Amino acid sequence: MSVRRRRLGCFIVGCATLWIGIARSEAPANKLPDGRAVYENWCGACHEPGIEHPGTHALMSKYAGSARASGIITEWKDLTPQYVRFMVRHGISVMPQFRKTEISDSELDALAQYLARNTPAK
Repeated sequence: MSVRRRRLGCFIVGCATLWIGIARSEAPANKLPDGRAVYENWCGACHEPGIEHPGTHALMSKYAGSARASGIITEWKDLTPQYVRFMVRHGISVMPQFRKTEISDSELDALAQYLARNTPAK
């Protein structure tokens, strides 16, 4: 095979690889983030039901005897999107703050809407 044909073959393969990579990278960017998926990825390890999850355990202790006594934030009926956004960006106690490089603003909006879904509209 001539050098010219090898170069042409490499060029074609390179272009095809680049095109596939661009197509793949653009597909998820057009999709809106799902609040449940954000929760499962970033929050679930600490806030899923059960005393073995540190976030749930801490909230059970803090809110014992109140409507939040279960400590399960996905079941609370008084979360607002603004409160969720603030807590995620600033953290509290042992909960770290999450930067925009970890949870983007659009992901945070989706998460806030997901966690506030049980809160009655005023």
